[in-house]
Amino acid sequence: IEGPDDFATMKQVVYRRYKRLLHENQPLPQLIVIDGGKGQLNAALEALEELHLRGKIAIISIAKRLEELYFPDDSTPLYLDKRSESLKVIQNLRNEAHRFAITYHRKRRSIETFQTELTSIKGIGATIAELLLQKLGSVEKIKWTSEEQLASLIGKSKANSVYLHFHPNKE
Repeated sequence: IEGPDDFATMKQVVYRRYKRLLHENQPLPQLIVIDGGKGQLNAALEALEELHLRGKIAIISIAKRLEELYFPDDSTPLYLDKRSESLKVIQNLRNEAHRFAITYHRKRRSIETFQTELTSIKGIGATIAELLLQKLGSVEKIKWTSEEQLASLIGKSKANSVYLHFHPNKE
């Protein structure tokens, strides 16, 4: 998706998720809770329609501003009592999804930032950079890892390239 298009992104995420579940013969959920209003719900419904899943999985959305609950084919939202246990459960679901997404995006941005320096090394691609970051934790730790230790992870030739990148005087 190019640019910030919340509806297209929602459709794509829902489509990919449930297409994968179908492809892998995994069980489908009984309920999908969408974070957003009527527009996000409709985008998710389009994805389910394309996968021939519409009507086979219950789906609702929760709009944050007034905690409105939307249901397919119903233009009037449901407002639950603010003290309702049902609303609290749905809010907790949404908040956990937000926490998960924020953590994922921060980690991804962090890895992409680190990978820039690593992938600038000749012969080191994103896969090797990610492996090094997963095993060693940071570019700083990679920098101070011995060539032998690097070789045990990525092979002699690549280890030599990484080591010499961080220690050019050792050539």
